[in-house]
Amino acid sequence: MAPWWGQEARGGGGGGGTPVVVKMQTPDWAISEVPPPGSPAAGGKDGRGKNARQITWVLLLKAHRAAGKLTGAASAALSVAAAARRRVAAGRTDSDAPPAPGEESPALRTRFYGFLRGFLLLSVLLLAADVAAHAQGWHLVGLEDVEGLFAAAYGAWMRARAAYLGPALQFLTNACVVLFMIQSADRLILCLGCFWIKLRGIKPVPNVAAAGKGADDVEAGLEFFPMVLVQIPMCNEKEVYQQSIGAVCNLDWPRSNFLVQVLDDSDDVVTSALIKEEVEKWQREGVRILYRHRVIRDGYKAGNLKSAMNCSYVKDYEFVVIFDADFQPQEDFLKLTVPHFKGKEDVGLVQARWSFVNKDENLLTRLQNINLCFHFEVEQQVNGAFLNFFGFNGTAGVWRIKALEDSGGWMERTTVEDMDIAVRAHLKGWKFLYLNDVECQCELPESYEAYRKQQHRWHSGPMQLFRLCFMDIIRSKIGFWKKFNLIFLFFLLRKLILPFYSFTLFCVILPMTMFAPEAELPAWVVCYIPATMSLLNILPAPKSFPFIVPYLLFENTMSVTKFNAMISGLFQLGSAYEWVVTKKSGRSSEGDLVALVENEKQPKHQRVGSAPNLESLAKEESRPKVDPQKKKHNRLYRKELALSFLLLTAAARSLLSVQGIHFYFLLFQGVSFLLVGLDLIGEQVE
Repeated sequence: MAPWWGQEARGGGGGGGTPVVVKMQTPDWAISEVPPPGSPAAGGKDGRGKNARQITWVLLLKAHRAAGKLTGAASAALSVAAAARRRVAAGRTDSDAPPAPGEESPALRTRFYGFLRGFLLLSVLLLAADVAAHAQGWHLVGLEDVEGLFAAAYGAWMRARAAYLGPALQFLTNACVVLFMIQSADRLILCLGCFWIKLRGIKPVPNVAAAGKGADDVEAGLEFFPMVLVQIPMCNEKEVYQQSIGAVCNLDWPRSNFLVQVLDDSDDVVTSALIKEEVEKWQREGVRILYRHRVIRDGYKAGNLKSAMNCSYVKDYEFVVIFDADFQPQEDFLKLTVPHFKGKEDVGLVQARWSFVNKDENLLTRLQNINLCFHFEVEQQVNGAFLNFFGFNGTAGVWRIKALEDSGGWMERTTVEDMDIAVRAHLKGWKFLYLNDVECQCELPESYEAYRKQQHRWHSGPMQLFRLCFMDIIRSKIGFWKKFNLIFLFFLLRKLILPFYSFTLFCVILPMTMFAPEAELPAWVVCYIPATMSLLNILPAPKSFPFIVPYLLFENTMSVTKFNAMISGLFQLGSAYEWVVTKKSGRSSEGDLVALVENEKQPKHQRVGSAPNLESLAKEESRPKVDPQKKKHNRLYRKELALSFLLLTAAARSLLSVQGIHFYFLLFQGVSFLLVGLDLIGEQVE
């Protein structure tokens, strides 16, 4: 090419071309023309022409860019394959780890895995039999004309399948489809309600008539400074205690009118000492803050909050605010929430929205962000606007202390004490307000193990609560439609039916219909309706639209955990009444980092860690602490792997029936289960 390029550059090709400047930064590139002096104007015919040299370079650069992308994809695929190989070689499975609080018992876990393994073995045998029958051409001729033991056995299976299995499976399929459509209609109605709220500009407004200010004035009524108690329950959360305590102590509220309680349930002596040192630092800064430590962790978080509310000085306060250890409220949080209680004596709770500092950390956090954005933007906002009731999220909320006391206070009977107190307050007639425009930053679980444990608690607890409060709902004095909303929509449809049909329909019935074609699952149930529902779910987080397909597949993948948790809570199986603290990483938000820079010259309000008394901790630090069970590992999850092979086997069987959409769904869903089973979706521990 060099002689040709030199000849063209000297004009030997019959005319001077336009000089080209190429800027290349693998795999991206840019090309621009530099017209020589005296060349025709840019708008001229000769100036717009492209000679062969330019076209060649553009094609070469495009090829280079495509090669870079292919290389990157191949490198990523090799990395995933290497991680999977290391994970399989290590052989660490979820059965090796001792059952943590909040997980199912080993006996229940073994039984469920045994059922899936037996189902997988049966599907493999049926696939082998169907392949052999197709190879013999028996699907084209009647089995009556074929002799042999295998032909007789296969014919008996075909007759039993048509007479018994097919009708029963079709009945179960139709029942799950009806439940699926009811839940989809509920989701659609919620989205329409959210659209109406946006269209009409409906939102809670503080009562500022006495202040003589406009209803849209967010800062109106700031002369309303009642006594506020702020509680920060925590347990062994060394990574985040400084952030939460610093954020709460910097709340913009008269210091004489609010008190901070740091409620420490840590059983680690070093962590407790660090938290106590941090509290003492803020006490020296003039903040009214107290440190409370329980030696015996009875009742977990509910017991911690109940113990704190029994303090004699609580009677001097009108409201209580709760922040979990990883929550970082903005300075004006109280000024944006507390005024909504003024002049509304029937309001018992004001709930703020969550936002997440690590939502873009990995694929797992991105998918969680989609779910929680829909929960807050749609579910909480619609229920708060039209029903004045929703489930308390356990944190970033302001309670009227009178409402807590009237509802019976905190109870340790379930692992969802927040939902428990919300239901009891609703039965007493208290109203809830949800503020979608007031956000409080927190963290999402970054590892699949932590997320799995969190989801197990979130889906077993509501079933425990439903069993306990069903008769209380029936006997309560609230209206019929409120009882209907609580029993059918709040508990049955969204907490029981949703995980039931998700697992049964897409992980059990769909594979079975491949081996029993007499029962049919329509394509619109497999593809179109789930895709539409996923699109609706992703609307509150439009930047996550590229992840709509992984989101759909991951939601079905998580159905096995949610179904298992729902059954565990409903029938009191396993350790359904134990609490597990979600692991935090201690990530700071951008706002925290900016605040740190701005406050470097203001040591009075600087958010830095206090220096602990190293001498007092020397003995504890010097002790050897070898606890291999607490060491972080990526594990193999047996149930997810078994379901992965089951779905892939069903996908192979679907090819014999020429079912296109079913094949692709089963294939991608099987790959999704495989990735989750190999623990490749969340935080990767080297």
